Amino acid sequence: MENSALKTQMVELAREARAAARVLATLPTEAKNSALRHAAEGLIKSRALIESANATDLARGKEKGLSGPMLDRLRLDTRGIEKLAEGLHQVCALPDPVGKELSRNVRPNGLLLRRVRAPIGVLLIIFESRPNVTVEAAALCLKSGNACILRGGSEALATNRTLAKVLREAVAETAQPVPAAAINVVETADRAAIAELLKLEGLIDLVIPRGGESLIRMVAENTRIPTIKHYKGVCHVYVDEGADLNLAKTIALNSKLQRVAVCNAAETLLVHRQVAAAFLPEAAATLMEKGCELRVCPETKAILAAAGISNKLLQEATAETYYNEYLDRIMSVKIVPSLEAAADHIEQYGSRHTETIVTPSPERGRRFQALVDSACVFVNASTRLSDGFEFGLGAEIGISTDKLHARGPMGLEELTTYKWLGDGDGQLRT
Repeated sequence: MENSALKTQMVELAREARAAARVLATLPTEAKNSALRHAAEGLIKSRALIESANATDLARGKEKGLSGPMLDRLRLDTRGIEKLAEGLHQVCALPDPVGKELSRNVRPNGLLLRRVRAPIGVLLIIFESRPNVTVEAAALCLKSGNACILRGGSEALATNRTLAKVLREAVAETAQPVPAAAINVVETADRAAIAELLKLEGLIDLVIPRGGESLIRMVAENTRIPTIKHYKGVCHVYVDEGADLNLAKTIALNSKLQRVAVCNAAETLLVHRQVAAAFLPEAAATLMEKGCELRVCPETKAILAAAGISNKLLQEATAETYYNEYLDRIMSVKIVPSLEAAADHIEQYGSRHTETIVTPSPERGRRFQALVDSACVFVNASTRLSDGFEFGLGAEIGISTDKLHARGPMGLEELTTYKWLGDGDGQLRT
């Protein structure tokens, strides 16, 4: 497609979304919930159609040589579709943030001021591989009164097109129809479409990129539209002195291996020197038995060698190791002399995403939470729990490592701003 035609198409798409956003902002909660219920029913009824489209994408992905973890992110089977429908019902059950009163104040002149939540407007969401994002993002945007423009990866193009068609048709069938343009999928694989959309300041209110670091940096560097960023997920498990070593092993394994190709999977295991000799041989052996490669500091290597552990999956860490987001069965390991040293390591190498400490001491757990400047900081829990669904937010739009205006898993409230409403009876400025 020629750039001029593509530009015209993207501008028209954004204008239609903006018109739809104005309608969405005034819809009552029940109308939005009805649309979500119809969308859930539509997904189940169209299951065969969606699975067929996904099979097309998977076949193309295999031809292109996508890795196993990437194909896993792309796959949308019957159970996955059912979970998406379940997620829509969960979003339905959540309180509607729009109109929620945050504060109220009567001024000395009698003017009543209220601060209430309001939709942001039009959201551009750019993501890779995972077609479930199409449904989750559309649901959260609809419930929060926002129109969305969704641009998924080319590897999921057939699935995303089908999902968008199903959703748009379903929400238009309600008693108080939602405009079809409330849910938009960019149907071209041409990457120039993203560049055109990123120019549309004034039509698009917020950009949320979900994907690898290169995608997010590209977006942030090529738009003047406010952007919520999540460059990468270099998450840490820190095993503190005195930790229950069985609990520590269980949390480390779950954080790393429950699903490796996701941003909240742990990439680095930090271990207090006091427990290193007792903890690391068994933990490392178990990780490697499960096919996980380890990149270890010299002290860890020496402990494992003394325990007779030598494996082709075991390599010594380099200066750059601890910056890595592997998204694979690879984990960095480092011994630290103190809780403060663990926090210092996270400050230097982390991405401000999610960290956890395994400790028997509530006081040390609280100290770790205070010292570590990440969006989510857990005590005695897996990093994999850093997730909108697990937080009770329903589906999530993403996990922000920014500090403004949202941080951590982003649910409905994070997709709203606020406005001031003033009720007077003739007050004037004197």
